Amino acid sequence: MTPAPASEYTVYRGVEGVVKKSSAQLPPLGPKDILLKITHSGVCGTDLGYMPFGIALGHEGVGIVQAVGSDVTQFKVGDRAGGGYHRNSCGHCSYCLFGQDIWCYERSVFGEKDYHNGTFGEYYIGVETYLHKIPDGLASEHAAPLQCAGATTYNAISSVAKPGDRVGIIGIGGLGHLAIQFAQKLGAQVVVFSTSSSKEEEARKLGASEFYLLDEVDKIKKPVNILVVAGNTYPNWKKFLVKNVVARAGTVIPLAAPHGDLALPAFELFFDGYNVRSSLVASRAKHNEMLEFAAFHGVKPWIEEFELSEKGIEDAIGKLRSNKLRYRGVLVAKDA
Repeated sequence: MTPAPASEYTVYRGVEGVVKKSSAQLPPLGPKDILLKITHSGVCGTDLGYMPFGIALGHEGVGIVQAVGSDVTQFKVGDRAGGGYHRNSCGHCSYCLFGQDIWCYERSVFGEKDYHNGTFGEYYIGVETYLHKIPDGLASEHAAPLQCAGATTYNAISSVAKPGDRVGIIGIGGLGHLAIQFAQKLGAQVVVFSTSSSKEEEARKLGASEFYLLDEVDKIKKPVNILVVAGNTYPNWKKFLVKNVVARAGTVIPLAAPHGDLALPAFELFFDGYNVRSSLVASRAKHNEMLEFAAFHGVKPWIEEFELSEKGIEDAIGKLRSNKLRYRGVLVAKDA
C-alpha cells in the first residue's frame, strides 16, 4: 500500500537557532519503503549540531507502521518499528557484505542525506532492514533513545568486552548511563569515573562496582582493560593513559565527538600498546541484537518526556543544553 501522493505532513526543523514546525511532502512509497507514524522520538546532542542547516531533525524514532511498499516482507501494518539514523547503504561493497554497513561509502545517515525525513514529526519513511522491530518487552518510550544512544554504546562495548573484563566509563550522561548498564549485563566489572561525587549512588544503581572522581584516578584498585569516554569533553589523557589506570594493550573508545583534536600521549600509546577505536551507532545486525539484549536484560534509558511540539522540543533542548536532562529526552506524540 502507498499513501496518497503529494500529501503534506508536519516536521520540525532548525530555523535561526530554534526549532520550528514545518511541512514536507509525503511521496509514494518505493517497493522497500515503510511509512512509520511516529509515537516517540529521542532527543540527541547530534540534533543540536544540525539545527543551523534547516534539515528535518530527529533520528531516534519509534512508531507504528502505517503502510508498506510492494516488496516489503518483514513488516506489516500495525507493527512497532524504530530507527532514523542509519537509513540505507549500497548492499554490495565489502563493508555491507561483511556486516559493517554503517561504514559503506554510499550510506545514508542522518545529516548526510535525506534532509526532509526526520523523526521529529508525524511520519518517518524508512527502508526495510534499516528499520528495526521493537521487542514486546521494550516500551516505545524506552526504545526510542536506544535507536542511536543505545546502538552506539552497545556496539562499542560488545565488540571488545568479554565477561570478566574491567570496563571504565567516563561520564554518567545520556551515553554513559546506558554504557554502564550494557557493560554490566555483558558480564564486565564496571568502573565509573565522574566529576561529581553526587553521581556515585546513581552509578552503582546502574551497575557500577567501583566509582572514582576524575581527579582521583590514581586511587583505582586495578587497571581497566577498556576505557569508554562517554562525556562531552575529553579527559586528561596523561592521567588515564598510564598502565596502572588503563592496562597495557587496553582499548580506548571515544563515544562522544567533542570539538577539537584528540591529542594522545605518543610515548604511552606506543610503549603500552593502547588501541583507539570509534563507534558510530551500529550496523543493522548489531542494532537488532542490541534491542533483543536490552529487552531480555532490562536495559532501559532513564528518560524525561516532552510533548512532540515546538514547545516540547524547545523545553527538551533547553534542558539538554544546560546539562540538566536526566538522562535522555523523549518526545511523545499527542495521540501516542
